[in-house]
Amino acid sequence: MNYDFIVVGAGQAGLAMGYYLRSMNVSFLILDKSFKIGEVWRNRYDSLKLFTPNAYNSLPGLSISNNTDAYPLKNDVANYLVRYAKYFDLPVKLNTEVLELFPEEKGFNITTNQGEFHATNVIIATGPFQQPFVPEFASELPETVLQLHSSQYKNPDQLIQGSVLVIGGGNSGAQIAAELAGDREVLLSIGQKMRFLPQDFAGKSIFWWFEKSGILNVNVENKLGQFLKNQPDPIFGHELKFLIKNEKVRIKPRTKSIRDNAIQFEDGSELKVNNVIWSTGFQSDYTWIKVPNLLNKNGKPIHRRGITNTKGLYFLGLPWQYRRGSALLQGIGYDAKYLYEHLKKNRV
Repeated sequence: MNYDFIVVGAGQAGLAMGYYLRSMNVSFLILDKSFKIGEVWRNRYDSLKLFTPNAYNSLPGLSISNNTDAYPLKNDVANYLVRYAKYFDLPVKLNTEVLELFPEEKGFNITTNQGEFHATNVIIATGPFQQPFVPEFASELPETVLQLHSSQYKNPDQLIQGSVLVIGGGNSGAQIAAELAGDREVLLSIGQKMRFLPQDFAGKSIFWWFEKSGILNVNVENKLGQFLKNQPDPIFGHELKFLIKNEKVRIKPRTKSIRDNAIQFEDGSELKVNNVIWSTGFQSDYTWIKVPNLLNKNGKPIHRRGITNTKGLYFLGLPWQYRRGSALLQGIGYDAKYLYEHLKKNRV
């Protein structure tokens, strides 16, 4: 099967690109290994709520909700993605995992569990949440300790009785620690001081203030963007801050190792717990892409605003692809439009 474009990934990035490809009079197909659109969102923890209001959560051409001030839950986003694909009649082929991508004489061969596809151009929109990262020393914990990555955590009922250590101080770790603090001992291991920002200020979302101040438009091609790119995300909302102040959540330093069934911290202290939740993020996995000189020494794509040095090969939805929101609902449409305009201009 031959197409002008194949998009790998039917999450928010792939669907946003599909919206623009629809207007280009080209043949295209969006491939995704999930059984249902929005499955990645549905599989996240039950209480997940976005820290951006609906005003900043829409993809091109279709609003997520008329209630622009509401903060959507995970299923709200998943349902929106299903509605988006249906509304624009996007050609999505589900349950199709891409196993290998390699160049051929005119474009690319895409080998999947459903057979081979051929395309002149490929847009990789697999997103930042690919391979859950857990340090190797996690295997040294005894089997009596329940361990979950944050991508596996759904709700407190999964845990066994007793204390829980959440490792990782991002927004997911903060939300999970706060949720668990009601009826058990909760500890939060962080590598650096947490910065808290309110979700709302003076009756407006903090993102409204970011937009008005120009922060949302800061990009990687200026000094402020480069600085922000290397900073940890702030924690939005003050719930965890209050829990820490009231000693409902205890802070521990960075987790360093495991010794004698105890968790060792950077300050030399140690403890034993009943549950561990690794909110330690994800790693990119592009080993299936058999294209030379595509990745840097850290395994990250070499590109400028999603455009690589390999003719016909593009990325969309990378963290800080151009701006902070490039991997988020709020920024993907902006990057998708840039790629669309590049493709039109170059008559791809």
